[in-house]
Amino acid sequence: MLFRWFERRLDPFPAAEPAEPPRSLIAFCLYYTRGAWPYLIFAAVLMAGIAIAEVWLFSFLGNIVDWLSEQNRETFLQAERWKLAGMAFVVIGLLPLLILVNSLLTHQTLMGNYPMRIRWLVHRYLLKQSMAFYQDEFAGRIATKLMQTALAVRECVIKLIDVLNYVLIYFIGTLIAVGSADWRLTLPMLVWLAGYIALMRYFIPIMGRVAERQADARSVMTGRIVDSYTNIQTVKLFSHARRESDYAREGMDGFMRTVYQQMRLVTLVYFSLYLLNGLLLLGVAGLAIWLWIVEAISVGGVAVAVGLVLRLWGMSQWIMWELSALFENIGTVQDGIGSISQPQLVDDRPGARPLKVTSGDIRFDAVRFHYGKSHGVMDHLDLHIRPGEKIGLVGRSGAGKSTLVNLLLRFYDVEGGRILIDGQNISEVRQDSLREHIGMVTQDTSLLHRSVRDNILYGRPDATEDMMRQAARQAKSELFIEELSDASGRRGFDAHVGERGVKLSGGQRQRIAIARVMLKDAPILILDEATSALDSEVEAAIQDSLNELMAGKTVIAIAHRLSTIAAMDRLIVMDQGRIVEDGTHEQLIQQGGLYAQLWARQSGGFLGEQ
Repeated sequence: MLFRWFERRLDPFPAAEPAEPPRSLIAFCLYYTRGAWPYLIFAAVLMAGIAIAEVWLFSFLGNIVDWLSEQNRETFLQAERWKLAGMAFVVIGLLPLLILVNSLLTHQTLMGNYPMRIRWLVHRYLLKQSMAFYQDEFAGRIATKLMQTALAVRECVIKLIDVLNYVLIYFIGTLIAVGSADWRLTLPMLVWLAGYIALMRYFIPIMGRVAERQADARSVMTGRIVDSYTNIQTVKLFSHARRESDYAREGMDGFMRTVYQQMRLVTLVYFSLYLLNGLLLLGVAGLAIWLWIVEAISVGGVAVAVGLVLRLWGMSQWIMWELSALFENIGTVQDGIGSISQPQLVDDRPGARPLKVTSGDIRFDAVRFHYGKSHGVMDHLDLHIRPGEKIGLVGRSGAGKSTLVNLLLRFYDVEGGRILIDGQNISEVRQDSLREHIGMVTQDTSLLHRSVRDNILYGRPDATEDMMRQAARQAKSELFIEELSDASGRRGFDAHVGERGVKLSGGQRQRIAIARVMLKDAPILILDEATSALDSEVEAAIQDSLNELMAGKTVIAIAHRLSTIAAMDRLIVMDQGRIVEDGTHEQLIQQGGLYAQLWARQSGGFLGEQ
């Protein structure tokens, strides 16, 4: 019950909508520490109390030594019993209580919840990044940076607070305790402090720079490995296991170079600090003995001085490693900031309204788009698709067909002109509401590594079991789904399909994707080579279902196999980002233009007798 109460103090999944995080280190850490400050401050106060109590115990130890050397054994307990009882209360009562509460705050409230808050907020922010963001990065690299950065922010904040606490409270308390015996005993400690600071100022920034390079090298290494696993079919198809091993080894070699640099620094730091601490012990112990010889301090003063120096010996090593870990984590955070703190290239405007589709009228009005370049791709494109009209997009590879569809889905924002759906500019509506009204079946069908049921219900999560199965039947997929099984013994609709649906054939993946879109039943439908992975028999069987799916919808179909779209209401022929022909199949054949050439090439290639 006690553990659970502390575990629930900090919500690991805050509901606040994530915004673009700052790009500076301190602002980034502060941004992701919101909500955790009360617990961090309380834990710091408790840590300060623990440090003060420990220094007081060493000082009290000196008093005990003096009492034992000066007082009568028969009267000792009677004379000092209340002081001894007070020390006993601190040792077995106050200190354990402080440590218990501090541990509960640190381990139950902060250690798990704090980084999970960061992962949750960063993940939700990254999900809203544009397609261009994910096309420029390894998926594994992004995931690694998310996980590393969350832990590194936690370590940066907590370690900094702990170190400052101990440096300020423990060292100042030590100076006061030792100085109360004789001020001269503080001189070796001040010299040691100057040397300690010099060591940290020299080594720690170097370790921080190495750590930043190491974090980047680690994410590159992980990204290369994940890339091989994600594309394992291609690797095996081309028999490139050795090539992929060499590719991964390059990343591993880069990572190991940073590890060797780091370990060399560790050895130098460890040796230098050990030597510095030895000089401190020699200086304080020698001075304390000399002061005792000249009767300037008591035996208890010697005990306090030497005891605190030995404690500082261990503490200094702990602080040095904490600081090196701090700078290592700072390097990791700075590396993560480069990937995480990126502006969202496609973002909803403040006060964006939901899209309302009443008829499905689509208009491209003087659209200009160059993927951020100064020329090419698409200039001043005009296209009007009437409500319920079914058009086919035709053209050579690179003509701009996929770009037109990506702009309609607002994966990218137009650089000029506008796109209207039922008179509403799609740049002024919420992206989620825009895509809710568009169903799309792509050529490269990607399924989630979940059950078949989850993949189909992705089109409409609130659908009933009967609705889901009906969509599977319409897509001619129910029979093969019932025969599926996975390594965990799950069968049928409960069977998992593997990463990106790798356990299914291309045609099976395509039919599940079609079932998903049928279940979604959006008023605007995009078919991008929707039947390319199906054999002729299955394609013919599913054609009636596709016709049923297209009924009453505005449809844009892309197909390189022109026979699949020849019956569309209208065909739009594109070339180099421009619309060069527009008409029905018969009209375009009669014009003898680009479409007629493409049709003749395909029909001649497949039907040699014509």
